[in-house]
Amino acid sequence: MNHMDLADRYGARNYHPLPVMLVRGEGAWVWDHAGTRYLDMLSAYSAVNQGHLHPRIVAAARSQLDRIALTSRAFHNDQLGPFLQRLAALSGFGRVLPMNTGAEAVETALKAARKWAHTVKGVTMDRAEIIVANGNFHGRTTTIVSFSTEEQYRLGFGPFTPGFSSVPFGDADALEAAITPQTAAVLLEPIQGEGGVVMPPPGYFARVRELCSRHRVLLILDEIQTGLCRTGRTWAFEHEGIRPDGLCVGKALGGGLYPVSAFCADSELMDVFTPGDHGSTFGGNPLAAAIGLAALDVLVDEDLAKKAADNGTWFMEQLRGLRTPVDVRGRGLLIGVELAGPARPVCEALMARGILCKDTHRTVVRFAPPLVVARADLETAMNVIAEVMP
Repeated sequence: MNHMDLADRYGARNYHPLPVMLVRGEGAWVWDHAGTRYLDMLSAYSAVNQGHLHPRIVAAARSQLDRIALTSRAFHNDQLGPFLQRLAALSGFGRVLPMNTGAEAVETALKAARKWAHTVKGVTMDRAEIIVANGNFHGRTTTIVSFSTEEQYRLGFGPFTPGFSSVPFGDADALEAAITPQTAAVLLEPIQGEGGVVMPPPGYFARVRELCSRHRVLLILDEIQTGLCRTGRTWAFEHEGIRPDGLCVGKALGGGLYPVSAFCADSELMDVFTPGDHGSTFGGNPLAAAIGLAALDVLVDEDLAKKAADNGTWFMEQLRGLRTPVDVRGRGLLIGVELAGPARPVCEALMARGILCKDTHRTVVRFAPPLVVARADLETAMNVIAEVMP
């Protein structure tokens, strides 16, 4: 059996990957077992913003591996403090709680919001409610799929966690109508990536911020996919001119090497946690912290937000010049191309021509290359895309 057959024989069939087996990566490029080179236009769902095997991040990981990798939070380590300080400064929040995966960061935010509602806002114990948006994707834990509106993510996985209500994304009036005295928080993605790269209407987040402030409701943003320079700013909420009360971060925080995530908030919210309330064996371990710090430094030092903004503007202009797309939308280098029919055949055709991307929400091709991608490589990719979907 070859490696793909082995994975199919012994693995759970919870993925349907494109038939390519990658064995090496560098920058925006990856290679398969036969030596064929592909331009990575997915970035592991935006987890590889800094490019594959960025030398500074790899060096930080290797250096830490020679010292100590895991201590648990039962003890201090010399990497965690500098990492937390860097992320706090970059996010603009006073405190950071490190975890591993994006879903864990969201779960942390949910727990913080519920306890804040009870201990600070005065909501009756176990009655706190959280408002989310239709079409959301915040992870795949049992609690998170409880408030998904995607039937496949829920089918067969009940009973579901109560305490959530869902309103149309982009409809501030519907959100206002859903707020009750028991509402603890509103949890939203600035752009719904898995939902098909769905953009909010102009002014939506400013209105949401005003509503949350007026009703004393927390605004928590999930920037696991949109954050860390992907949309042309460090955080997508900067485009909206607002500041949330809590921020979920992940994916590119691990620099494409290691799962690192975090929940960021100010003391009023974060201080609801006391020793023993919440934790993670691996969260904040010295290897993760060293990698996370290097990953953040690369984003800032190489000005990858500006690169994403410039290349994203150019790339979307080129895509909008094609006849095939029904719609082209996005921000920075998070771009969705809506087609009239299924998107997977287009992704397969692009793969055959050396471009790797992935369909989402059935009819959308998502383009999200590493932010280090060269304009010349995007130009080459655009020529191929124009031939595949003219």
